[in-house]
Amino acid sequence: MANHSSCIRRIRQTKARTLHNKYYAKTTRNAVRKLRATENKEEAEKQLPYVQKLLDKLAKTNVIHKNKAANITSSLMIHVGKLA
Repeated sequence: MANHSSCIRRIRQTKARTLHNKYYAKTTRNAVRKLRATENKEEAEKQLPYVQKLLDKLAKTNVIHKNKAANITSSLMIHVGKLA
């Protein structure tokens, strides 16, 4: 167990941040899955900006790497472009 009060606070803050980051990362993963499963082009085009926004927010706060966000966004753009 930590001896310093600052260490105890840091542990508490880390737990809160981890929980927050896990929630948003999972929400984004589910949104990406839902978009990839979509077969309707119009609906996919509606969902795409929302998913891009989520990915950019995660990359900005370093929950995921910025290149990973860019790669996922790129693959989703290709997916939506190929839909009939």
